[in-house]
Parts: sequence; structure tokens; C-alpha cells
Amino acid sequence: MTDSTVDGASAPGGAHRTAGPGEGLGEDHRGAGRWTTRQWLVVGVSTALAVLLGLLALGVWSLTRTSDITGRLVDVHSPALIEAERLEAALLNQETGVRGYGLSGQQEFLAPWEKGLADEETAAKRLRSLVRGDSRALADLAAVESAAGAWQERFARPVADSPVPEAADTTTAEGKRLFDAVRAASDAQQEHLQDVRSSARDALDRAALLRNAVLGAIAVLVALLALLAFEGVRRGITEPLARLRAQARTVAAGRFDQPVDTAGPADLRALGADVEAMRRRLVDELKAAEESRRLLDEQTADLQRSNAELEQFAYVASHDLQEPLRKVSSFTQLLQRRYGGQLDDRADQYIGFAVDGANRMQTLINDLLDFSRVGRVHNQQNTVDLEAVADNVLESLSVTVEETGAVVTRDKLPTVLGDRTQLGMLLQNLVSNAIKFRAPDTPPRIRIEAERDGDRWRLAVSDNGIGIDPDFADKIFVIFQRLHTKDAYPGNGIGLAMCKKVVEFHGGAIALDPEHRPGSRFTFTLPVHTPTTPDADGDADGEATS
Repeated sequence: MTDSTVDGASAPGGAHRTAGPGEGLGEDHRGAGRWTTRQWLVVGVSTALAVLLGLLALGVWSLTRTSDITGRLVDVHSPALIEAERLEAALLNQETGVRGYGLSGQQEFLAPWEKGLADEETAAKRLRSLVRGDSRALADLAAVESAAGAWQERFARPVADSPVPEAADTTTAEGKRLFDAVRAASDAQQEHLQDVRSSARDALDRAALLRNAVLGAIAVLVALLALLAFEGVRRGITEPLARLRAQARTVAAGRFDQPVDTAGPADLRALGADVEAMRRRLVDELKAAEESRRLLDEQTADLQRSNAELEQFAYVASHDLQEPLRKVSSFTQLLQRRYGGQLDDRADQYIGFAVDGANRMQTLINDLLDFSRVGRVHNQQNTVDLEAVADNVLESLSVTVEETGAVVTRDKLPTVLGDRTQLGMLLQNLVSNAIKFRAPDTPPRIRIEAERDGDRWRLAVSDNGIGIDPDFADKIFVIFQRLHTKDAYPGNGIGLAMCKKVVEFHGGAIALDPEHRPGSRFTFTLPVHTPTTPDADGDADGEATS
């Protein structure tokens, strides 16, 4: 990874900012900067484990050594010294019994002698078992046993075995000399055992000191490692993450000119680089979106101005054409009435063409005028009772309904919010189309439906007429688009286009139902007016027939 430059493209003035040493991705000149968090953790944990294992091994050794010295001191050295003292006590009992028997001649003084012999044997056996690995202690025990044997053979046993002991100074002196040798050997033995036990105590003290030092070092090292780990995590992970989080929040709050640069291990700096790249991408996207929005606003304003100008032009053109067209229509009709039948048939035909064209032109201009007024002139947003609107529409079409024998039925229509005039034009166009495009020799059957669908009213006008091919479902709503010739069905192709404009002006949608057979069915939606009246529910339980 190489040093990189943090882009401040979105900063005020378009200035660019270069990351300094130890900042952002510019730390790679340091060797440690190439290490990732995982590598740092692996190295740190491995080092800590190695040191801890070494100290642990030393601690186990010190504990084992302390336990071993304690065991030898408790199980060998102290019991050996005690047995040596018991051996000395047994010999003293022997000497006391023999000396008492030799002076008094009484048999009861031989009891300590006999007991001393038994105690001597027991103590010597135990002591030999305890010091079997100590050659010097064994030699001391042999010396004591040898001196005691010499005293017993040469002095004690002869006295104890004599029925009438003879007190002789030479014998007493010899016995004293021999027993002094026993005392000297016993003292030497005990002194050696005492030295051994003292050495063991000193070794135990040193082992305990070493053990405590090792345990203390382990505790200090653990605390130090914990401190180092905490500080390493804080400097290498926590602080860089906190810095990255703060910078990311600053960017998320709308400060897109805030560069994102992160120190720490390589993976955290790579994460910071990714966030910085994302910030730059967002800045570029926002610039593009802002430019697109500006262009869209300009185009929308141009389109609105153009539509307004076109509507105004259509209205002015239609209005201004009314007077000259009225004159043309009036004079051609006057010409037809006054001179009809006085000229030849061709002249009458030409006059008829002129009158028909003038009437069609006048009808087209009126329809265009009404089309241009949708959403501009008629824009009274009030509550409209569609029941009353339907009554008015059927009243205005009563002559046509009567002549064609049409039967119009309807559900109970709701009350909506909109323009009464435009909604009347909508229903009138749909019903009049249903009558006009009726099937030959079949009376029209027209139905107006209404049902509630969530927050919208779904209405429909269906008939049993000639129907519409579903392939032309979109074409029929385009102005001036006709599916039949004017000779077959009169009209100028504006009616359904006006219906679409009225429905969309009221926030709904209109469409041809391609599944309806026979005839055609137009469905359209209108928003539900809130608060709704009790009569404006979605239950189609009321029906009227006209």
C-alpha cells in the first residue's frame, strides 16, 4: 500500500487536501503500518503466551521444588531427628537401668534396660528407613549402633546377666568410658541430622522466596499485558474506529466535504480508504443528481410554460374562430335556404358540403374549447353528489335515450370531491358513447357501477354495444384518434381524450376493460372524500333505472 491523497473535491473552493505523515493512508512509510489488526493480535498474543508459558513453567518448577523440599523436611529430616532422639533416649534408659541394677542389685531396675533394648531396635529400624539415601546419616547410625553394641557387650549385658552384680570401680569406669563413646556418637548423629534439617529449612525458605517472586512476576506481567492490550486496542482499534465513526457521521449529516482518513492497522486504514472512496462517489453522484435536477427543473418550467401557452393558444384560437366561422355557417345556410333548388344539383351539393363543413368546424372548435378548459377554467373543488350529476346527464340525454330505447341502470353513486361540470362531462361522454356505438337492432343496455376500493372509488360504465378491440385500448384515449369513419359514426375523436383528462385531473385513472364481453366497459377511479357521508359507502345495494 502506498501513500495516497485524500480528495477534498467537494470542499469549498474545490481545494484538494493531501494527507500528512501519520494521517489516513500516509502511514505506510512505517513498517508497523503494513500490519493488519489480525497480525498485530497474532504477534501480541503469541508473545504474551510465550512469556506467560515461560513464567508458568518457572512457577511450576518453583512450586514443585518447594513442595519437594517441604515433603522431605516433613517426611524425612524432622522424623529422622526425632528417631535419633528416641534412639538416644532408649540408650539412656538402658544405661539408667543397668547402673541402678549394678548399684542396688534389685531386679526392678532391669525393666528400663529391657524396654530400652526394644525401643532401640524400633528407633534404629525407623531411622535406617528414613535415611536410607543418606550415606553419612547411615554411617552415623552405624557408629552409634557400634558404640552401643560395644557398651552392651563389654559392660551392660554382663551386669544385667549377673545374679549378684559386683560393684567395682574398674568396671564402672570402663562402663562410663564405653557409654561416653555412645553419647559422643549419638551427639554427632543428631548434630548432623540437625544440620541437614537446617539446610532443608534454608532451601525451603529460598524456594518459597523464588516461588513468591515468580508468582508476583506472573501477576505483574499479567497486569502489564492487560494494560498493554488495553492501550494497544485503544490506540490501534478503538481510537481509529471512533475517529472513522465520527467522520462518517459528519459525512452522513451532510458535510460531504469532510475527508475520511484513518490511522491504525492496515485493515482499518483500508476500511477508511473504502469509506473515503464511497464519500467521493457520493459527492460525484450528488453533483450529477444536482445537475440533473437543475436541468429537470428547467425542462419542467419550460414544459409548464409551453403547456400554458398551448392551452392559451387553443382557447384564444377557438374563441377567435367562433365569430368568422359563425358568419360562414350563417351565410352558407342562408344561401342554402334562399337558392336551394334554383340552381342545378351540383350547386346544391356544393352548398350542402359547405354547410356541413361549417357545422363540423363549429362543433370541433367547441369541443376543443371545452377540452382546453379542463383543469383551467372549470376548477371548482367542491363536494359533488354523483347521483345528482347522473340525473342531470340522463335528463340531457333523455331524447336520445328515448329514441334508441336505451336502458340505463346504476348503483348508488357516491359523493366525491371535484368539479361538478367536469364530472358531468365525464359521465355524459361515456354514456353518449355507449348509446352511439350500440349494436345494430339491439337496444342499448348501459350500467353505471360504483364500489369502494380502499381509499378510492372504482366506477365503471358498461354497455352491450359493438365493443372495442383490446389492441386499441391505449389509442382510443388519444385526441383525434378514431376507430371508425365519420360516415359510420359521427364525432371528432375528442370525447374519450377529454374523459382521460378529467379523470387524471381528479387524481384517478381510466382504462378499458379488455375482458368485458359483449360490448365495452370503461373503468375509472376517484379518490374517496373524507369525511365520508353515510350514503357514500362502498355497498352497491341501491339501484335506479332510467
